[in-house]
Amino acid sequence: MTLLLATNNPHKKAEMNLICAPHTVRTPDDLGIDFHHEETGLTFSENSMGKARALAQLVFAEGSLGEETPIAVIADDSGICVDALDGAPGVYTARFGRDEFGRQPTQEEQNQLLLTRLQQASVRRAHYTCSMTALCADRSIITVEDYWFGTIAERLSSGGGGFGYDPLFIPDGMSATAADMTNQEKHAQSHRGKATRKLLAAIAAGL
Repeated sequence: MTLLLATNNPHKKAEMNLICAPHTVRTPDDLGIDFHHEETGLTFSENSMGKARALAQLVFAEGSLGEETPIAVIADDSGICVDALDGAPGVYTARFGRDEFGRQPTQEEQNQLLLTRLQQASVRRAHYTCSMTALCADRSIITVEDYWFGTIAERLSSGGGGFGYDPLFIPDGMSATAADMTNQEKHAQSHRGKATRKLLAAIAAGL
């Protein structure tokens, strides 16, 4: 089946292609759709629902994609929640550090800022959250959520895998960070991998 992913993030698209195989994952750019959505929700689920609804209105209302019309539009909102920071960055994960830098910081700057915020922290527990929404062509709606628990490392890993805060996140039961894992290892236990498999199973059950 073909799924349309509500994102312009190439890293997220690459991950979803691996997780969803053998299904086909497309993005708005692939189909020539100009899609931008401001995340204004206070929860991950509100943001994933908002993105999915905004893109579904474009795709299913126009009905102009013909054979390329997807089975479902899917969207996720995910982020890292750090206990010592009262759950921050949370839903503001992608925008973490804007106040400090006066602009959108690079991921490297965000990672360093997180380390700085935790310099005096004795507890470094954290978890990733992933909320996913599917709006299907038959107008049914599916929502799922899953988590990945671990701790924040005291220094950045040199591992080249993953993206975002992965060079700082040590999953429970591991001695290395998510950036040091293979794609297969990461997707088998990550928040996005688990949520996506739940979502795919629910979509397939409704076909």
